[in-house]
Amino acid sequence: MSELGRQLKEARLQKGMSLDDVQEVTKIRKKYLEAIEAGDYKVLPGSFYVRAFIKTYAEAVGVNPDELLEEHGNVPAPPVDTTMETVIQKRSRRPETERNNKWLPTLLMWTFPILIVAVIYMYASSLNKPDPETAPPSSMTDEQQDPAKVQPSPTAAGGGVTAPSASPGSEGGEATPGATVAPTASPEVSPTPSPESGAVTVTEDRKSGKTTIFKVAAPTGSQVEVKIEATGKSWLEVYNGENSKGEKLYFDNTEAGYSGTFVLGSENMYIKSGYAPATAITVNGQPVTDGKTSSRILLELDNSGAETGSNTGSDEAAGE
Repeated sequence: MSELGRQLKEARLQKGMSLDDVQEVTKIRKKYLEAIEAGDYKVLPGSFYVRAFIKTYAEAVGVNPDELLEEHGNVPAPPVDTTMETVIQKRSRRPETERNNKWLPTLLMWTFPILIVAVIYMYASSLNKPDPETAPPSSMTDEQQDPAKVQPSPTAAGGGVTAPSASPGSEGGEATPGATVAPTASPEVSPTPSPESGAVTVTEDRKSGKTTIFKVAAPTGSQVEVKIEATGKSWLEVYNGENSKGEKLYFDNTEAGYSGTFVLGSENMYIKSGYAPATAITVNGQPVTDGKTSSRILLELDNSGAETGSNTGSDEAAGE
């Protein structure tokens, strides 16, 4: 068995699929799938089908086909005189396709005139449409309609409004005529507090081969939690360190509903996911992804940025 075939077989078993399942999804005959896993490319019908079948098989089991072919180099082609035969099942019949091709030009010939007539009708309707009537004025009381009955409010000196006199006999005695009410001061808007300088931030820093490296800036002494949740079947590996040679924290298949929480330390953390679309990785609630089907992510803890921001804030406070 070739290394490429072994990797495809492991991916198939991790997804819980048999060769019959892969045959149903890809429409590739089972004997060709067995030949790919065994590395016996002479069984395949032609040089074109070797790479095409490998890519189709890889996509069906959740492996990136371009990365797979790049990792294992050029795939050998079978002999030129290999007999070609139909390997992919046809989903439609030729007579039906021919009948569709016959009436398609007729349909297009009638569609364009109908569209032109519809556009002309809509344009003519918009020209004949009357302008909308203006809204009737709001009803007014008799007192508002008669200007003679409307008395303006007296204005006090300094912009205040003269308070009306209290009626005789009211509690507290009569109010002094001409007393003014001071204008109400507008409320001051308090400034929005700035975010804490000690918040944890995650940024994509660089790439090293197939690994994407993220910088995690956090204040000294704070705990950084890495949470991994699964929405489907996948293969997950988590290590303390720079690669898979570090301390193993998790190494197994994951199912929908799996949730694991790990603490990022100064030794960093390496995460490998066999099927990234079914694996969600967050650092203190911030999602982390490299956009690949099979992810290899390295989280590097960086305390220098958080300490610098904290010291700067302390110096500014002392200066004030």
